Amino acid sequence: MRLTLLGTDSQAGQCPTLYATDRDTYVIQGWTVTDPEALADLKDVLEGETFVEVPKALLRFAKDDQAEVDR
Repeated sequence: MRLTLLGTDSQAGQCPTLYATDRDTYVIQGWTVTDPEALADLKDVLEGETFVEVPKALLRFAKDDQAEVDR
């Protein structure tokens, strides 16, 4: 799998960051969800799956994942 950086709200290389893959999916770098109440609300979690929390504003980068990233 190859990743393409779409965008970040990060300061000094910290998360969150959004990537597109060459498999028509996204990879999100964010904060691990550890809150027991939030985890209890999740449905049909398969072995090997994980969850990260990112700000809603980060998904603006997914709107056009073919656009060049400003660097």
